[in-house]
Amino acid sequence: MEKVLYEKVPIKKTEKYNKDNFLRTVEMREPMWIPCSVFWPPATWYKYRYELRDLMIRHPSIFTESQIHNLNFDNFPFWHKGTERVDEWGCVWHYLYEGLEGQVKIHPLEDWNTFKSYKPPDPLKMIGPPPDSRPPLESWDDISGRIKKAKRQEQLTMGYLPHGCMFQRLYYLRGFRNLMLDFVTEPPQLQELVDMVLDYNLKMINKWLEMDVDVMLFGDDIGTQTRLPINPKVFRKYLIPAYAKMFRICREAGAHVYLHSDGHIMEVAEDLINAGVTILNLQDRVNGIDNIAKVCKGRVCIDLDIDRQVLLPFGTYEEIENHVREAITKLGSKKGGLMLKADCYPDVPLANIEALCQILEKYQTYYSNQ
Repeated sequence: MEKVLYEKVPIKKTEKYNKDNFLRTVEMREPMWIPCSVFWPPATWYKYRYELRDLMIRHPSIFTESQIHNLNFDNFPFWHKGTERVDEWGCVWHYLYEGLEGQVKIHPLEDWNTFKSYKPPDPLKMIGPPPDSRPPLESWDDISGRIKKAKRQEQLTMGYLPHGCMFQRLYYLRGFRNLMLDFVTEPPQLQELVDMVLDYNLKMINKWLEMDVDVMLFGDDIGTQTRLPINPKVFRKYLIPAYAKMFRICREAGAHVYLHSDGHIMEVAEDLINAGVTILNLQDRVNGIDNIAKVCKGRVCIDLDIDRQVLLPFGTYEEIENHVREAITKLGSKKGGLMLKADCYPDVPLANIEALCQILEKYQTYYSNQ
């Protein structure tokens, strides 16, 4: 795959400039460049190893120093094929592929008869590394020290809830089929379960806000490929009020609210914005760039998740570039309000990861050059 020929515009990628540019992007105050990031699970490290490390070194405006020096190709601490773990809620996870996320197979609240005796975990004990409550755990004292150090170094500071913080946690506990039936039959325990998970989340959020973090990260995959899995009216009844309570206390404390959600979420995107989301990380193809522009542009900072299902594993250089250009011209502006994010799984050829990085470097100064 040929390299792109273009004149690079130097980007000052110090922590101070990164933080300033990030906040200017979110707050639509004419950032210096479009923030672009590329990530992958341990399985991609496992496959490409030093080739991937060398690629990262070639693109310093995309990758941070900490990413480049993460060389645990074989010794990553979780997601090992054939293993299982029990999370803090008592959900049993099974892992089928080396270096990829697992699936909950045993749900502690599959039977409502166990609900009365069930005790939720204490959110103020230990927490895993971002973005999830996975091993290794660290204490809140350790976290506080890390946040204070980051502030001294003028880095952007982020708090986070375990991924699957609300909607997904409900079906981790109940099982997906059971929860879908609950949203139809609406047993009284359903609202109690929502409130229990919400109470856990609020305690954890308040702990992070005590440290004066700049951003609170929330991850909850609420969509399927084509729609929400439940009626939007039911979603608004049970879930939007819970999200609003979580997001409101963040905004009142001066922290930005970053919400990641896989799947088609356009039916409730406006509800989430009204609930307090300031940065919405959503998938491009399943939601549609034109739909995203219509509902979100100028109202919330869009962190666009570049298509990992078809474009990145199977696309040509030209197709990737055309897609990135379309996203920037339709969703971006000189004011800001747009970031680009890509997750590269092991099915993405190394050449396509290289192409993606070249293209992001080419277009990240698209508006600042005008």
